[in-house]
Amino acid sequence: MTRKSTVMPATAEQGSILRIMLAIGSLLVLAVVVSPLEAAQDTASEQPSNIMYREVNGQQLSAHMFRPPMRGEGEKFDAVLLFHGGGWNAGTPEWSFDTARRFADWGMVAIAIEYRLSGGDVTPIEAFEDVCESIRWVRNNAADLGLSGRVVGYGVSAGGHLVAASGTVGCPDSEIEGDRSAPDALLLWSPALDVATDGWFARMLQGRVAVSDYSPAERVTRTTPPTSIVIGAEDTLTPLSGARRYCNRLVSLGGVCELNVYERVGHLLTRNLANQEGDFDPDPEAMADGIERHRQFLIELGFISNP
Repeated sequence: MTRKSTVMPATAEQGSILRIMLAIGSLLVLAVVVSPLEAAQDTASEQPSNIMYREVNGQQLSAHMFRPPMRGEGEKFDAVLLFHGGGWNAGTPEWSFDTARRFADWGMVAIAIEYRLSGGDVTPIEAFEDVCESIRWVRNNAADLGLSGRVVGYGVSAGGHLVAASGTVGCPDSEIEGDRSAPDALLLWSPALDVATDGWFARMLQGRVAVSDYSPAERVTRTTPPTSIVIGAEDTLTPLSGARRYCNRLVSLGGVCELNVYERVGHLLTRNLANQEGDFDPDPEAMADGIERHRQFLIELGFISNP
């Protein structure tokens, strides 16, 4: 495993992206297994508390919350919201539960978010609205949830696109004074960042908007949150070119973008380069290093402490 990591505090490339990623293994490969201990012990609890954060068109959408162990009375925590992958039309919050437990063990309240999946009249536009509303819900209810109000967005593949869009495209009504629908930082794993010319994503949108309007790499601004990206150099589903373009634009505007590139691996850091839509064979060394890069990024930004 070879990693090229670039932290760019201040200094562009096109790619075509995504097709469907249906296998449950696509998210489970990111899991770090933890023991089912009680919350009062030294790891996060095994099962989350589930809260409805939104009801839309008769569908109730849930937030699955994992709290850190050894909580002090009245202590408030920063939150990380997790958005699973699945090509915008597949997946469940459970895919990110093990990753959420890891964040909780690091000292954050980790919340795996359910969003609407594309199909019928639902498109990624509706999923994006759900992402925005979940961030607003956390901030608006921070006091009741025991949270500080600071929010990190974590997304994998299509989920990485959706949460990155909240910090680039901008959420509906984000121009309203006092709106806080963008995360304070972004952690992205094999994210779909340049979808302007991607045929699969365009079909998902059903012609309702211009595809480039929902492409994070096209919409980076100087207010885009600090971002850490983990990606395989040989990724054919969410190509490295899109991540580079995003990072270069953010840095050129004076922002912060850390690009962690792993050689000889593909989507979700799989070693199986011939089939990157299933039959995943993630490189364990690359995965461990990518997880550590994200942890260090959170430490540098002050979200967690170094034990």
